[in-house]
Amino acid sequence: MKPKILIIDDEPYARQAIEMLLMKEAYELFFAEDAHEALAQLDDEIPDVILSDVMMPNMDGFELCQRIKRNPKWSHVPIILVTALDSKQDLARGLEAGADDFLHKPINGLELRARVRSMLRIKLRHDELQAALQMRQDLANMIVHDIRSPLSTILIYCDLLEAELDGGSMQTLETIRGEANRLSSFLTDMLMMAKMEHGRLMLSQSLVDVNELATAVCNSYEPIARLKEIDLALDLPEETKKISLDANLWRRVLDNLVSNAVKFSPTGGNITLRVRYDGSGVASSNGSSPHLNVQVIDEGPGIAPEHYETIFDKFKIVATGRRDVKQVGLGLAFCKMVVEAHNGRISVDANQPRGSIFTVEI
Repeated sequence: MKPKILIIDDEPYARQAIEMLLMKEAYELFFAEDAHEALAQLDDEIPDVILSDVMMPNMDGFELCQRIKRNPKWSHVPIILVTALDSKQDLARGLEAGADDFLHKPINGLELRARVRSMLRIKLRHDELQAALQMRQDLANMIVHDIRSPLSTILIYCDLLEAELDGGSMQTLETIRGEANRLSSFLTDMLMMAKMEHGRLMLSQSLVDVNELATAVCNSYEPIARLKEIDLALDLPEETKKISLDANLWRRVLDNLVSNAVKFSPTGGNITLRVRYDGSGVASSNGSSPHLNVQVIDEGPGIAPEHYETIFDKFKIVATGRRDVKQVGLGLAFCKMVVEAHNGRISVDANQPRGSIFTVEI
């Protein structure tokens, strides 16, 4: 397939000159008389390289360059600005607009062909990298789906064994079931993150009773907490309010936060899942009154202050003060994505004298 070159210039002779200089190259050339025509063409077909004049009526090459680079569909296309301007200020303005290279008028044919080839090499490497990343993502998604089948089998056999084991073995079975459920939750997070579009999760919002959701989460983790002799408590306001949320994603956020609290809390520790509406009883960290404030408070080893931000990064491994457990950041990264998709904020602070307080404000 021939590389596609879009040439934008309001002067017919300038377009013809570039066409003549590139005639012997195996390129498919497209032309636009101004920036608006170029943008219309980009909607139909994305070129491999754009050659644009700077001095054009209505919209100059700098503004056109900015518009192209702001659009995720076109931002990867290399742009060569063709200009008679040669001041450092003009070059700096072009670079700030997102230009990848420059050609000065009058155009030299040898230089034009060399710069176009250079931009095509960059575009080719970008395309190859994107294809490799997509292949890796597809493979990861396939592996995640395939893991679900044996994991489901493990959980089914746990249920079958429950009726046949004595009390001493039941604790071992509960541990197996708990770890299998944690792995299942981890896979769910990976699948949901894979379904993101342009860095944001697509929400399916409805009015949700957060009190009911918090109660359901606590009930699901109560058996595991009881095995570790952890007191898992609910602190809910008497009057509930329905909030516009994606119920499935929000359940996963609470699952992740409570699961981490149970995992890191010591035997005999205390965990509290607290819900407040309109900021009542809990002050927002930014001084305003959040519509919804949820906290998960534990007495685990805590998070070092230098990790308060990085702990929400993808795949970050943060020391937690326990040798037997490390914090893998995928679950918390997922929480951050969900909360920010709801225009909210998630943060962590120290719990005195020991532990962490994870706070979600929406």
